[in-house]
Amino acid sequence: MGRLAAASLTGTAIEFYDFFVYGTAAALVLGPLFFPAFSPLAGTLAAFGTFAVGFVSRPLGSLIFGHVGDRYGRRPVLFASLALTGAATVAVGFVPTYATIGVAAPVLLVVLRFVQGLGLGGEWGGAVLLTAEHAPPGRRALWASFTQMGPPVGFLLANGVVLALSASLSDEAFREWGWRVPFWAAGLLAVGGLLLRTSLHETPQFRDLTESGARATAPVVEVVRHHWRPVLLTAGALAVGYAVFYTVSTWALAYGTEQRGVDRTVMLLVVMAAVAVKGALTPLAAMLGDRYGRRPLCLAGCAMSALWMFPMVWLLYTGRPAAMFLGLVVALLAFITMFAVVAAYLPELYEPRVRCTGAAVGYNLAGVVGGALTPMVATAVSGGSGPPWGVAAYLTGIALLSLGCFALLPETRPEPEGGEPAGERAGNPRRRPDARDGARPRRRAQAVWISRTSQLRNFVGREQRDSSRWAISLVPGSSLLRMASSYESNSTTT
Repeated sequence: MGRLAAASLTGTAIEFYDFFVYGTAAALVLGPLFFPAFSPLAGTLAAFGTFAVGFVSRPLGSLIFGHVGDRYGRRPVLFASLALTGAATVAVGFVPTYATIGVAAPVLLVVLRFVQGLGLGGEWGGAVLLTAEHAPPGRRALWASFTQMGPPVGFLLANGVVLALSASLSDEAFREWGWRVPFWAAGLLAVGGLLLRTSLHETPQFRDLTESGARATAPVVEVVRHHWRPVLLTAGALAVGYAVFYTVSTWALAYGTEQRGVDRTVMLLVVMAAVAVKGALTPLAAMLGDRYGRRPLCLAGCAMSALWMFPMVWLLYTGRPAAMFLGLVVALLAFITMFAVVAAYLPELYEPRVRCTGAAVGYNLAGVVGGALTPMVATAVSGGSGPPWGVAAYLTGIALLSLGCFALLPETRPEPEGGEPAGERAGNPRRRPDARDGARPRRRAQAVWISRTSQLRNFVGREQRDSSRWAISLVPGSSLLRMASSYESNSTTT
């Protein structure tokens, strides 16, 4: 499990590095370089608009790669998505600016950002199932949380490279060519990630589907027909996580440097420190999810987010790095309370034959609802001389929406004895799992009891033909009875 978790974390970190390095560049330099005719505010909005394109294409990528994952295996998804995202990111580093090729420059940015989103839309589902379907049920959230540590690692790596370049280069050199270096570096990271994934094996549950001939013929159609409700609920439920994270990692960076006058290097350090704390605490939150359930932690995270958005905005408005760090780190702790268990929660809502499609589509639709528009909306409503209370109101509203969606989703944590979650037992999270599934072990136990009792009766009958051995027959008879009783007990708990 350790090797699988490391491979999942590394690959996801590389893909999110590609995604985040664009967001950092959009907040710092893409506006004046690719939209020079706009005002500073309008240029930032336009750059965030190209940033949003990646979120719009992510659900499409999850449909494409989800079909591949449910039909042909989780492993091919990991290779194709990483190669696609890496190639698009490297290409961004070679796009000429508006001063060189005019309007074609932002058009190329949009196209490449769209391709980035396609790859990332497939990455999450494949990486999550790699660990979740190998992990023991009682530790599924913990092992799957390594995938959720990929985004903070990728963010820290992307911003660390930008920070090093920003600190060592003049502003003119950084704007001229320094911002391109992180995009070029993505090529080396992608090659390393692909080499690491060559040793991975297919998940046991997909192998079982292949051997039994139970793979879905059209996973997308099956998800739309039979699983549309959990897809829509998870999209709404996870929206607050996207909104909070991209407020911290993207909008807060632009707001602090452009409107509060914080030095770019200082602001990067503040954001990176908050994200580092979040990443370090991810396994702890996942362990709580294995112990107390996925849904309670998600509800608690939503409630924390709703209560903290107004204090966070006020702390950002102060412009003091320590206060800004406090505002951001508490927001990210609320975020990780939810997202640490999501990598186990979403797959458990779906049966294995459509799991890659269902989990990935719901996760990436949430990115459109909560992540695509948040930097633009926050930038648009943060003008003026006072604190940007509109940003706080917007985020609080999304948190309340997510709270309601999580309240409508079922709990899926396996029973302590190792039972399967609701989605795997029932194949339909809308159906109450105890109604029909709980009866199946009982029926199996009753059949075993009847069979073993019949064997016992025949055994005793044979022994009764020889009266001299009647007393001895009582011993094996009672032993067999105890065996049948024990088998019934084990079958019922399983």
